[in-house]
Amino acid sequence: MNLKNKPLSLILVAMLGLTSCGISGKGGSNVSSKTGWAYNSPDEGGFEVVTDWKPEAGPGLVFIEGGTYIMGRVEQDLMYDWNAKPRRVTVTSFYMDETEVSNVDWREYIYWLKRVYSDYPQVIKQALPDTLVWRSPLGYNEPFVTDYFRHPAYNDYPVVGVNWLQANDYCQWRTDRVNEMLLVQKGILEIELGQKGDDVFNTEAYLAGQYVGKVKENLPSLNPEQPEGRPVRFEDGILLPKYRLPTEAEWEFAASGLVGNTYEERMVERRIYPWNGHNVRNSESKNRGQMMANFVRGRGDYMGLAGNLNDQNTFPGPVKSYWPNDYGLYNMAGNVNEWVLDVYRPLSYEDFDEIRPFRGNVFKTPYDKEGNFAKKDSLGRIPYREVTEEEAANRRNYNKAYYINYKDGDVASTLNYVEGETLKTKDSNAMYDQGKPDAKGAGMTSLINDHVRVYKGGSWKDRAYWLSPATRRYLDEASSTNDIGFRCAMEAVGPQSARQRGE
Repeated sequence: MNLKNKPLSLILVAMLGLTSCGISGKGGSNVSSKTGWAYNSPDEGGFEVVTDWKPEAGPGLVFIEGGTYIMGRVEQDLMYDWNAKPRRVTVTSFYMDETEVSNVDWREYIYWLKRVYSDYPQVIKQALPDTLVWRSPLGYNEPFVTDYFRHPAYNDYPVVGVNWLQANDYCQWRTDRVNEMLLVQKGILEIELGQKGDDVFNTEAYLAGQYVGKVKENLPSLNPEQPEGRPVRFEDGILLPKYRLPTEAEWEFAASGLVGNTYEERMVERRIYPWNGHNVRNSESKNRGQMMANFVRGRGDYMGLAGNLNDQNTFPGPVKSYWPNDYGLYNMAGNVNEWVLDVYRPLSYEDFDEIRPFRGNVFKTPYDKEGNFAKKDSLGRIPYREVTEEEAANRRNYNKAYYINYKDGDVASTLNYVEGETLKTKDSNAMYDQGKPDAKGAGMTSLINDHVRVYKGGSWKDRAYWLSPATRRYLDEASSTNDIGFRCAMEAVGPQSARQRGE
């Protein structure tokens, strides 16, 4: 770039622009290979391109290198559900929390909500875990109702009493808090403790230009028409993708940890559990005989004999208990079951895609029907709506918004479907209806519908059978128990191999 005879202010802007956000002009990478116009040059329009971006994991995340594997049953189907037929699929690389989300993590979330949404008590109430899940008609668990979530002794224990909907809200909140802190650390935003209501930092609202908080210093702009600087764009590579729940395929892949049994392109052994062998005790000489997870060894045996406790924990234990699997993930078997993103169907394995399999898609958009981007709501979030059939009419890959019950539960998948009839697609449960309810509501016996979600992993109250990553159970998304928690995941954008990413 020729800076001769340019004003000092423009030189500084150009120099800052070339170095900020990882923008670089190394070699020939600062020139478009298709047009010949220079990148990152105010003399040639100021189109900015990050050329030396490097992967960065969000707080608490571990890189999971993806690949192909046999998803599904690895042992006898003791429950005779026939809902985990083995099938080869491919999972792309992603990040996953090293541990389950803990009580102290959730209390931090509640504290923030109370501080920022004090005028919206319903928001705070909806986020509170249900501590009454500890009550049992024939067991004295009342102390856990008051102690488990709030006492510092349980800070690092997994949060329970959280339903699937609450877990998703936490993921959204965590995305915003992590990205807000990244902008603070980059010197772009000031820490704003006075945020209230719709003034809170939200990643999507910020990218849409709707954030009104304290901006310390915008990025230098190389656009000659925008000399005063500009906000961060997603193209700058500073902001992280969204935190979310892992899909069932991702969770099972990560829990199995088969990367430890891979030699070149050969899998030397499949696993029943997140460790090798058919035993639930440690086989290494240093820790031989110790339990590998927190589960029920036998009838009435939740932790073993005094003086030599077998798994050390009666109820959930600390989130970093036992030994991590070959991906470095703790408690992928036992301790607490974990929510995943998928809607439950017994036949999912026969229907879903071979790559990134998932059931539960509802396609949405933040744009109104006139094409205008949505305005943030009273909580500072960008509202989404489902795409209409008219908007999807000319698409080849989808033609509606609602695909939760696609091929398994919608009207078209029933035996009585007549081609051409008008379909009710949303919340249709025709395939699993057990007859019309009578006056007392009896007759509808199926629990399978569009609002039940898969949970996996086994827990402190389960037998060893459920520790296998391939086992699957389900519960209504608005329900919670004292043995279900969760952990978050995130997309690994860019290179898929650990070697390429330097992970």
